Amino acid sequence: MLKQLQAVASANDMTELTFIDAHHHLWDLSVCRYPWLMARGEKRFFGDPSPIQKNYLSDDFLSESARFIPSKSVHIQVGVAEQDSVKESQWLEQHSDFPHAVVAFTDLSAVDLAQQLDRQQAFSKLRGIRQIIGRHLTEDVRHGTNELLDNPDWLSGLKLLAARGLSFDLQMIPPQMPAVLALLKQVPDLKVALCHCGSPWDQTIEGLASWKNGLQQLAELANVSCKVSGLGMFNPHWDTEQLRPIIEDVLDIFGCNRVMFGSNFPVDKLYRSYDNYWQAYSDITEGCSIHEKQQMFNQTATDFYCL
Repeated sequence: MLKQLQAVASANDMTELTFIDAHHHLWDLSVCRYPWLMARGEKRFFGDPSPIQKNYLSDDFLSESARFIPSKSVHIQVGVAEQDSVKESQWLEQHSDFPHAVVAFTDLSAVDLAQQLDRQQAFSKLRGIRQIIGRHLTEDVRHGTNELLDNPDWLSGLKLLAARGLSFDLQMIPPQMPAVLALLKQVPDLKVALCHCGSPWDQTIEGLASWKNGLQQLAELANVSCKVSGLGMFNPHWDTEQLRPIIEDVLDIFGCNRVMFGSNFPVDKLYRSYDNYWQAYSDITEGCSIHEKQQMFNQTATDFYCL
């Protein structure tokens, strides 16, 4: 199917943008249990998930667009039941084309963390771990994930990731930035990808100023990169000009060599099409040089995830 889609894209010549999708999800509800996908009638911090509470497989992902076809992709864990986290990695390992790299879930504060990582690292696509510490203020209180920042076992888990050459995908919210900064300073060898631009939920003038200040401090850590992804969660009715200042701030703060782009599909499919996101990314970076585009749409993700 991939070759067919690439042939269509080439024949139509609708875009010259070659890119890696550095943040997307797949799931098969018959293989693994995803509590949030199986819970009906519950709204989430990003809205009503009911339209995506069904299987989303690699063919579904590749069918999103005939214009923007990623050359490679990175799969990010998305709430699989903890007991199925290894099963999810095993399932993804069996995909011959997409994804090319996997960021799995593991509880970094677990007593048997080393054994869990041994099982995860048995899969060739495994590149790192994501354990969400911040989604939204209301949900974080319910899940207790924000308490991980004060857990010394969790810090030890981050250090173990670094020692094993694994990366960490960091999903957090702006009020957590000072605590996150203090924590990451203790793990300078850990490669960190900041998901969703650091989750700019508060898009008032004051809220964005606070977000930007926190981002500038995190960018002082050379081991932290930033992913432009998931922006529809914070502004479901976005247009390109509303995304522009956020993305331009990220580029100014981190530079092209520490920025990568992702779709966050199918979650962000709740708001707009795959074409909409990548066209917006392309339009916003139109003034960048060919070298800069190659860096942020390809090379940063290639280097970070060893693609």
